[in-house]
Amino acid sequence: MKLTRTVPTKASTSDKESLGLNRRQFLKNAGVTAGGIAAASMLGSGMVRKAEAAESVGGGDVKTVKTICSHCSVGCGLYAKVQNGIWVDQEPAFDHPINRGGHCAKGASVIHHTHSEKRVKYPMKLSGGKWTKLSWDQAVNEIGDLMLKIREESGPDSIYFMGSAKTNNEQSYLYRKFAAMWGTNNVDHSARICHSTTVAGVANTWGYGAMTNSYNDMHNSKSMIFIGSNAAEAHPVAMQHILTAKERGSKMIVVDPRFTRTAAHADEYVHIRPGTDIPFVYGLLWHIFENGWEDKDFISRRVWGLDAIREEVKNYPPDEVENICSAGEKQVYRVAKMLADNRPGTIVWCMGGTQHTIGNANTRAYCILQLALGNMGVSGGGANIFRGHDNVQGATDFGLLFDNLPGYYGLSEGAWQHWSRVWELDYEWVKARFDQGTYLGKQPMTSAGIPCSRWHDGVMEDTAKLGQKDNVRLAFFLGQSVNTETRGREVREALNKMDAVVVVDPYPTMAGVMSTRTDGVFLLPAATQFETYGSVSNSNRSLQWRSQVVEPMFESKPDHEIMYLFAKKLGFADQMFKNIEVQGSVPLIEDITREYNRGMWTVGYTGQSPERLKQHQENWGTFEWEDLQAKGGPCKGETYGLPWPCWGTPELKHPGTHILYDTSKHVMEGGGNFRARFGVEYEGENLLADDPGSAGNDIGEGFPEFTAEMLKQLGWWDELTAEEKVAAEGRNWKTDLSGGIQRVAMKHGCIPYGNARARCRVWTFPDEVPIHREPLYSPRRDLMVKYPSYEDRQVARLPTLYRSIQEKVMAEDLDKKFPMVVTSGRLVEYEGGGEETRSNPWLAELQQTMFVEINPADAADRGIQDGDAVVLHSPEGPKLYIHALVTQRVIPGECFMPYHFAGIFEGESLVPQYPDGTVPYVQGESANTALTYGYDIVTQMQETKVSLCQITKA
Repeated sequence: MKLTRTVPTKASTSDKESLGLNRRQFLKNAGVTAGGIAAASMLGSGMVRKAEAAESVGGGDVKTVKTICSHCSVGCGLYAKVQNGIWVDQEPAFDHPINRGGHCAKGASVIHHTHSEKRVKYPMKLSGGKWTKLSWDQAVNEIGDLMLKIREESGPDSIYFMGSAKTNNEQSYLYRKFAAMWGTNNVDHSARICHSTTVAGVANTWGYGAMTNSYNDMHNSKSMIFIGSNAAEAHPVAMQHILTAKERGSKMIVVDPRFTRTAAHADEYVHIRPGTDIPFVYGLLWHIFENGWEDKDFISRRVWGLDAIREEVKNYPPDEVENICSAGEKQVYRVAKMLADNRPGTIVWCMGGTQHTIGNANTRAYCILQLALGNMGVSGGGANIFRGHDNVQGATDFGLLFDNLPGYYGLSEGAWQHWSRVWELDYEWVKARFDQGTYLGKQPMTSAGIPCSRWHDGVMEDTAKLGQKDNVRLAFFLGQSVNTETRGREVREALNKMDAVVVVDPYPTMAGVMSTRTDGVFLLPAATQFETYGSVSNSNRSLQWRSQVVEPMFESKPDHEIMYLFAKKLGFADQMFKNIEVQGSVPLIEDITREYNRGMWTVGYTGQSPERLKQHQENWGTFEWEDLQAKGGPCKGETYGLPWPCWGTPELKHPGTHILYDTSKHVMEGGGNFRARFGVEYEGENLLADDPGSAGNDIGEGFPEFTAEMLKQLGWWDELTAEEKVAAEGRNWKTDLSGGIQRVAMKHGCIPYGNARARCRVWTFPDEVPIHREPLYSPRRDLMVKYPSYEDRQVARLPTLYRSIQEKVMAEDLDKKFPMVVTSGRLVEYEGGGEETRSNPWLAELQQTMFVEINPADAADRGIQDGDAVVLHSPEGPKLYIHALVTQRVIPGECFMPYHFAGIFEGESLVPQYPDGTVPYVQGESANTALTYGYDIVTQMQETKVSLCQITKA
């Protein structure tokens, strides 16, 4: 789908052509008379054809570099050809075990990112309404002095550190460490607004909050159910694995409010009303339990708390399911039987399921469905949770979060002591870096910070209601923009109010240009991931070594060098880099890898040394397409990318874990079982498995997490070396830095984290079992009364609204004034906030107009025709000036917007705010400007998949 009509602005209603942007004007403004945008950009660089590129750089040998795509989480390999330091050509890696020669549009265009004319080329500061050039020394000193001033006046929590899903593992780990050295937990990244509810819900069901199988393993699925996942557009290369399964006979079910490109491949498409995932899943379980299709043996051995689910499911009989989510009894029965008859089956979900006020409960419901069917721990089964960005999995694992340290160690005193030992720093020194006060009964060091979904509330909220000393006064936006956040007006107001805004990115991003400020915005040019190197974790937990293709372009610097420069200015470089070699001002990536290897015992990021990862990259053609295993060669017996958990030290040579919780294999062959994360009993009920667990388990039944004391009780203590005994004394499998406890446990066939049941009841969450709660902005006031949201409450450091908003919707008749349900999602052409991809001439050619999909019936009622300029009105006030795409992909009463656009704010062009030459080729309204208040009660995930709106003709 490609719209090429004018982009409407509030400034123009009668002369839209002259103020708007159609294809002809677009090409003219870009200086193109023929050949399209891509040709305009590339002709200037002499890189349209390989022969021209060779000529332009004066000849010379061409070297080929293996590297990894920097877009979605599939982790496609590519070959970059470099001549005289210039990237001149690229090819998809036909021997790569994941993409096997596949590329999507975004992947095929990454060559452009290194030399894009739209990049920030040197440090800049907005002063007096004009962008002025700075040296790196000037920028670091000026920003650093301001940070120290704010720290003195308001404490360390008044600086916010927004991280990225694009930085590699080493840089992500280092950024979290940077925040710790500064003394704050006000650090987060975009996983907060894409899969934080997955991590919380899944980890609290069976132990780890990650994809359990792999893209490749889907070949073995007999059924696949996609719920809130549009893989064809969001993860295009993953579709080759999905279609391989379908060609082999797998049944494909797509559940989505919108008929997507993925739904077009389905054997069964199910429309559900946005925000009604739990009633639909319980509708499936109603038929499964009614017909005895559940896996009773699996449940009896490996699942706890399912009886509570059976009771709750009784509240969702077929007629109630249809009333809530619109799916009829016959279709729900048909899907349930399809899943029951075709096992093993896998479930795939993405942000359609996570971005809700009850996202954590949605993800638990998906898990419970798989447990009931016995689909866990088997090839072809599992929860294949497709992450978004190339390193959103890794950045999450490395604690780039407001509520965790690297490895999900939490924020307890014990967690801080562990990482202080890893860093070889005095715990009291680390502690002293934090504000020592107590706010709302909590101390900042051991309490969650402010989530990135609500950093702006940290700026704007009444200080007395905040769980910290003062408001946020300065924010770093490192590889993350702000148009990905809901409540656009409040975001803009917060940008205006802060003392300063610091953007560290290859592109200006909306964080740099969205405000109305005339001073105090800094743009620091970060190198792209192709101008540095390090490891990156894809969605199926495989680590890949991404090699540097070219040197940093213009005056850009890699993120880890920028962190070093600021650490030096702020006075903690010696502590932060105590065990990391710094060459000039550039920290050595391999040393950072080795440091996190020393500490990441919880998730098994300890066995993937730089040497092992490089060996996998060098030999990726020896790994199988079917199961990611090397059947021969130097990596024989290992799984590609050493997917975590890769237990023990690198010397132990654990092969990595392809399929989590697989009891058919020995732990040293990648076997596993559910994690004993929740204790051994609850209310007198046994939580340990009535099952031997991974093959070869010498204990032979369920057992708790390993500790030094447990080794002694089992008589295995003397199997530690003398050095290991010293390190392990008083420790457990997560805090023993020698790895001895893990080594001895695995020698006896035992998973270090224990052998327990997955739990269907999470007694530490607001809802012990998943229940439906109607969205805050819903057109169904009858259901808001029957299935109300939570009472308002304090979450993390911020007051958070729930029931009061539903009451406002009903009291002010917002459901009648704004009768359409709006949801949002991805396009194949762009990614995230779109700053990078809309600045790519090849991708910009494909999709130039921001739009809303509206059903023909709704369009006719409003006098709207396909392509018309329209205004989308939000119940919270904002108005978007966009275009209508009239389509039956959405049903009457529902509409859809993509969320990749920015550069126009409620009809106002932001082009004048950009530094010269950096304006993206395509601008448009951000969908999130109009999306409304709403946050998951456990993780503060923002609600972007269901709100209300009205659409009128412009």
